[in-house]
Amino acid sequence: MSDTWHSLPIPLAAPRATQRAFLAAAGALAQPASTHMRPSVGDTALDAALSVLADLIAQGWSLKVDGESLSVLAPGVESDPIAEKERVRDQELLKRDEQLATPSVRRFIERMERPREYGGNFVSIFSLMRDGAELADSLTSKGATAEAIDPYVQVIHRSDRCDHTGLRLLDIWRYFRHTWTNQLASTPGRTMLILVRDGAARFHPVIGIAALGSAIIQIAQRDDWIGWQPREVVRHLSANGDLRWARWLMRRLDDGLDGIHLDDLIEDGLYWPSLWDQPTEDCIEKLQKEAAARRRDHERFARRSDFSSPKDPSSVDAWIKRAESDLFRSKRCLALAELLSARRALGPYLTPTPTRLGLLSALEDKMAQKAILVILRRAKAEAVGTEIADLTVCGALPPYNALVGGKLVSMLAVSPTVVRAYHMRYSDYASQIASSLAGKPVKRRSNLVYVGTTSLYGSHSSQYNRLRLPSGVLHARGDIVFRRLGRSRSFGTAHLSVESVRALVKLVEETRTGARVNSIFGEGVNPKLRKIRGALDILGWPSDELLRHRRPRLVYGVVLVDNLLPYLLGVDREPRYLFRRNVSNDIKRICVWWYKRWLGKRILSTDVLAELREHRLDRPVCHGARVKLPDIPEPADDLS
Repeated sequence: MSDTWHSLPIPLAAPRATQRAFLAAAGALAQPASTHMRPSVGDTALDAALSVLADLIAQGWSLKVDGESLSVLAPGVESDPIAEKERVRDQELLKRDEQLATPSVRRFIERMERPREYGGNFVSIFSLMRDGAELADSLTSKGATAEAIDPYVQVIHRSDRCDHTGLRLLDIWRYFRHTWTNQLASTPGRTMLILVRDGAARFHPVIGIAALGSAIIQIAQRDDWIGWQPREVVRHLSANGDLRWARWLMRRLDDGLDGIHLDDLIEDGLYWPSLWDQPTEDCIEKLQKEAAARRRDHERFARRSDFSSPKDPSSVDAWIKRAESDLFRSKRCLALAELLSARRALGPYLTPTPTRLGLLSALEDKMAQKAILVILRRAKAEAVGTEIADLTVCGALPPYNALVGGKLVSMLAVSPTVVRAYHMRYSDYASQIASSLAGKPVKRRSNLVYVGTTSLYGSHSSQYNRLRLPSGVLHARGDIVFRRLGRSRSFGTAHLSVESVRALVKLVEETRTGARVNSIFGEGVNPKLRKIRGALDILGWPSDELLRHRRPRLVYGVVLVDNLLPYLLGVDREPRYLFRRNVSNDIKRICVWWYKRWLGKRILSTDVLAELREHRLDRPVCHGARVKLPDIPEPADDLS
């Protein structure tokens, strides 16, 4: 364990009797036999506090109650990698099993497992699991070949159904995701779900699943490696800045202005065209004041229903209406003020004509340097949301996981086939935030050039370790490598139960102190986390410490181009992929490499073949790809 106890003050707004009840409940939680306790004292703040304490104790924290003083001690990271893996696994299973215990999830699982007639056969989700004994026999007789295992990639569209079972592909993916150690959670932004299936067996069972989602905005390890952290960029420009970078800065400013709906701002005297060439401090301040006023109105009067996606994404009128809402008028005013400030700082050096000497002179001016960082931040925000994705789910299902199928799924998830599918999915996609700022449909670039991911465990080997596709596999200009970039900060809400999150959100919404969070897309990053942090601040508890869930993960990155930084920032207009994007046999090539590098060796092991045979589909089904629902304890008899 760590050795720092963190003091937790008791919220004083409640009546004295309620505070005493709170202390008694906290004392009961501190006892060793309190694992499943979740007491209540009838006060919103104190009940939220008790729920958080119950979660922390369940996750291995220590609680000390001394008179009217509370303090907690976080669990330490185990020095033994195996013990640490078990610690994290046990913590993850608490929330996973909490989710699997909910009635709606249990009904979904039962429905997927129920036999139904389709195409003349009785089928269910079990039809999409491969029998381990049959697989072992096939590998023994046919070897590591496509006759035994023939993988292919199936990218899911919302309404698609399985040709072999009639089940919705989305439901198939969801069912198998529930077998993961951690809970299934939806994420905002882009999401592309993938099934890897086996064409060598009846019904084409599922080998594994993957999901590409919108990347997290800030990951220090990734951003350090890419090289677009502010200090690194300034250092790079000072050493290598040329005319191309000088022109890029001014182009980014002009593009930023083109991306802002201005009609209402011009009508209200907050902007006029000549202001762009001669920005004034007074006009910038007026825009900032307008932004603050409109944000306050949004926080007071906004309704989530007003911010649903336009039914017709091509409708300019719908986007103008969104742009002129309080929220996006506020954001437009702030963005315009920021651009004008940057233009004002850089103008003396880079107008009317950008030059290399002008860029170098600007880098000596602190205000101009600040303007360059503003431009960098805006460029980064665009790229993270569109051309960088996180591999949020990736792994093989039993029995394929015993055959190192996770590495196969990982490689297929960054294949040219998936890159093409990503481009096709989002090339005609109107960006919600950009379109709401511009008052018209805005389509961002949709070239997937970098994929990030993390291991589930921070101190144990993962399927990404030493994983690479040699250049010869795809006739590429370089290896496709899962690079280990470092270890994450382990910060978030993964250790808090649904009940605690609900109680904290209720507290912050009832209290109405500070900035109101309406959970509207566009308000800012991670509204749930901001609400929870706000609630902990209301309690007077150290949110930075309590939101550290002590589960650091290994961070990996996969670069698919050789001009990553210039392309992401927009200096280069086109990505230079390491492989040909239109290659037609990439899946087969990757599978052949997997047969040779991993599968062929695994099937020589009698232990591996015996492990495969443990996964049986004869009734009762005993298969590792089947969701194991947790037992729900019977309610205790009321003896009072």
